[in-house]
Amino acid sequence: MPYRPRPYCSTPGCGSRVSAGRCPTCQRRAERWRGSSRERGYDARWYAVRAAFLAAHPFCCVEGCNELAAEVDHIDGLGPRGPLGYDPTNLRSMCKSHHSQRTARDQPGGWYAEARHTRR
Repeated sequence: MPYRPRPYCSTPGCGSRVSAGRCPTCQRRAERWRGSSRERGYDARWYAVRAAFLAAHPFCCVEGCNELAAEVDHIDGLGPRGPLGYDPTNLRSMCKSHHSQRTARDQPGGWYAEARHTRR
């Protein structure tokens, strides 16, 4: 059986071994820094808008993807607290995979930006 090393914590600079993702210490730190979803503006009103939007647009908006949409993306990236937070023209339905890729690519300080700048 080939050797498979256990992965490390995904937080840069942390050397803890984990089964996947972040170690418990880094996870707590990230949650405190980021705030809860409610603190970021995702309240009952947002979940009602999200449900209605997914009912009206059930498939992923990425061309060639025929998967059911599981998430609603804010095109401007500002979330429900942005000036267009609940505007349907600022929303698009996406499958989990495409939404995660878009978030990693566009959010400042995300792992994708760090990896892109460190690899040369």
